[in-house]
Amino acid sequence: MEGGQISWKMKYTEFNWNQKTALMISLFMLTGLSCQAQPTKPPVNKVEIYYQQNKGNDQPSVISGSVDKGKLENAKLLPFSGTNFHYFDTASYLAGRAFTSDKVLNAMLATYKILETEVPGRAFCVMECSNEHGGKIYPHRTHQNGLSVDFMMPLVKKGMPYYELDSIGQTHYFLDFNNQGQYKADTSISIDFELAARHILLLHEQAKKQGLKVSKVIIKIELKDELFAGEYGKKLKASGIYIVQNLTPLINSVHDDHYHIDFDHRP
Repeated sequence: MEGGQISWKMKYTEFNWNQKTALMISLFMLTGLSCQAQPTKPPVNKVEIYYQQNKGNDQPSVISGSVDKGKLENAKLLPFSGTNFHYFDTASYLAGRAFTSDKVLNAMLATYKILETEVPGRAFCVMECSNEHGGKIYPHRTHQNGLSVDFMMPLVKKGMPYYELDSIGQTHYFLDFNNQGQYKADTSISIDFELAARHILLLHEQAKKQGLKVSKVIIKIELKDELFAGEYGKKLKASGIYIVQNLTPLINSVHDDHYHIDFDHRP
């Protein structure tokens, strides 16, 4: 153990654990978060006080370096919840892992506002963003300069919106979906790929208004055909937005329950 960090080599070679499980356990151990499911809606005063104290100043964010080696100044804290969205985990939020740049935040909030009208009553979950000052945020390889955000896959069960898995906190990263987007523990629960595709397209549109673009989407490779199958999926495929083509087995395995988006400055 060096500098309070657990050796990645130790986790992946000395223990006979599934790599996805090992990666997720490192999230709890390296950040000091609890492995217990966190309540989706914590006491309002606790989160509201944290938000008011840390939401950021009115100065433009300053982004330095890249998503995998960068830093962030004048970061903005995502509100824990809004009319149709919420952050997925209390402990992660209070540990300072929900910061982003001002332009990314503006694009996200504008997108959710549009979705209020397009899919009234539908709720969405934001997963981890960046640290307040950027830099390494274990176990993510990116998320370092306020231009990376994880978004939880919207789910359906028997054609109806399904939210019961949205409230399990950090353990959501442990969930496993098959190559058709069905939850392995209950295949009646599946990913709403059309809604995910629409969300990505709207994020790209709103990012452009901020002088940004969606530069990269990471999703489990085997799920891409499902993502591209519907009306919005076809538009996404034709949009020019880069959907990653190749991933290491480990990175591929952990992008089934969520999609990772990197933003960048235009063009």
